[in-house]
Amino acid sequence: MKISSIRARVFEWTGPTVPPQSHFCANAMDLIYEPPRVGPEEDTMRTFRFHGWTVVEVQTDDGLVGLGNVALAPRIAKQIIDQYLAPLVLGHDPWDYEYLNQRMYRAIHAWGRKGVGMAAISAVDIALWDLLGKSTGKPVFKLLGGRTKERIPCYYSKLYRTDLKAMQEEASRFLAQGFRAFKMRFGYGPAHGQQGVVENLKAVEAVREVIGYDNDLMLECYMGWNLEYARRMLPRLERFEPRWLEEPVIADDIDGYAELGRRFNIPISGGEHEFSLYGFKQLLERGAVSVVQYDTNRVGGITMAHKINALCEAYSVPVIPHAGQMHNYHLTMSTLASPMSEYFPMHEVEVGNELFYYIFRGEPVAEGGFLQLDDHRPGLGLELRDDYLDQFRIIE
Repeated sequence: MKISSIRARVFEWTGPTVPPQSHFCANAMDLIYEPPRVGPEEDTMRTFRFHGWTVVEVQTDDGLVGLGNVALAPRIAKQIIDQYLAPLVLGHDPWDYEYLNQRMYRAIHAWGRKGVGMAAISAVDIALWDLLGKSTGKPVFKLLGGRTKERIPCYYSKLYRTDLKAMQEEASRFLAQGFRAFKMRFGYGPAHGQQGVVENLKAVEAVREVIGYDNDLMLECYMGWNLEYARRMLPRLERFEPRWLEEPVIADDIDGYAELGRRFNIPISGGEHEFSLYGFKQLLERGAVSVVQYDTNRVGGITMAHKINALCEAYSVPVIPHAGQMHNYHLTMSTLASPMSEYFPMHEVEVGNELFYYIFRGEPVAEGGFLQLDDHRPGLGLELRDDYLDQFRIIE
């Protein structure tokens, strides 16, 4: 079995989207001054919305096709795959996945060791693993070590900062469906002064009022705070007993993460914006995070994510990958280092994560707060959908 072709296509959403809302989610752009604009308040989330996706199809000479994906900077990722990565893997045996991953990583190391370069490698690597599963007739998690849990617990992750009553109604609805863990976003940060502090606390209190203290509550800042603001907020948040506080500062402020973890009783999580095995080694060595949240389609694919799982297990730090999605679920199922998964239901296109469900068919639907993977469905268990194609612009 040899790799005969690699096809990378960009799927850009042209269908309806949910209009931006003010204070929808704190983010790193909140601290940046914006010139006055005419019209509604500036949507600082705009640089973190991704309404396009790159789909990679790796085909072998015996006709098997593996599917991979990358969501970061999809047009750029496609160019990297077409021009730099495809020539490195064409003609090779997909079972040499470690060699091929290292070949790609080292070839673009001078300019691609973080960010979209690693995301592009991830897409090819994920497609290779899908191929391997299909070639053996086994799901990917079986190739990684097999089933370590009867089913995967998951937390509901779509509580963005909107009207407080609407947030409570949403939490109540999914509590009734059996979820026992919820993640909400803060809508305010340092730029919003003391009133923003009050608004943040009101939102946490509103969600806790609905889900109680016998269920988990996770809090996400999405890099929208800085260290000084986080120092002020964490003592005020401790009474709400959060399971973790996610990305309180920008991803490069490793010392900031480590300080917050040392000084306060709230576990600090991060890693969604880390891209390499070595980067996670640094986070763990410095005690910067109590929960690791990589995304398989950013860190070099399944080959590298599997190594990160082993590293985290050695440090007794749990791994709970970012965004759900099948490439993450297979890794979660196959390791004791990962106790649960993030989960988004299929919903209207808003931030961009949800596009995964409009492009691929096969994603499991949570029942009673749990996900299940099929022992008999080979590969990742995904196929391309055709019922939403008319709402995408496809770039070959």
